Amino acid sequence: MNAPTRARPFGLTAATALLGLLTLSRGSGSGAKPEPAPSRADAERGYASAYEAGWRTGRRLFADGGKGAAVREVVWGGCVRRSLTAEPRDVVETDRGAWVRGCEQAVQSGTEPHPPVRPVTRRESDPGLLARFRTWAAAHGGEQPAQEVRRVVLVHLGDRDYDVELTTTCTGRSAQADAKRLAGTFATWWDGDDGDDSTAWNLILLGPDGKRLTTRNL
Repeated sequence: MNAPTRARPFGLTAATALLGLLTLSRGSGSGAKPEPAPSRADAERGYASAYEAGWRTGRRLFADGGKGAAVREVVWGGCVRRSLTAEPRDVVETDRGAWVRGCEQAVQSGTEPHPPVRPVTRRESDPGLLARFRTWAAAHGGEQPAQEVRRVVLVHLGDRDYDVELTTTCTGRSAQADAKRLAGTFATWWDGDDGDDSTAWNLILLGPDGKRLTTRNL
């Protein structure tokens, strides 16, 4: 049975109107302004949250290890090393130095929280260090892995503690193995060269995309 002749235009008109509304709705989303960048207040909450997370971890370590925890976590760098795997990562990585400060303060008996008033972590590119490493590697059979380093950054986690971060060209299936070989070459060259008033704890190797490939103690 055919529909009445008057019903057809009405149904077509309603469908067309509905399609128009959907098109307008989708179009308005595509033209929306991007979300604003994080404010200064957001950044401050970031390092404050990282400190608080480190403090909570430190208190647990003190409860489990007593006074010995202070030596293990501060003098021997336990908190710094833990910061590489501490959770939640999104909080810790906001300011890893602030996390370390909270952890180190909390493992000491009778200590009250003293949160930072500004970001703690400071990143410093060191092209001179890269040049010296390549020169040494070329003379000691490590030229090939050394050429995979594109950038050296010192990641200062406070007044004394820092990590060495290498951005590499390691990619593909062999990225992990190549990064580990490079880490071994760099660590052999480094050999405890920490400077007069600071200590390097970790060597961190990144791929070209900035993702962590491997870490090693220094």
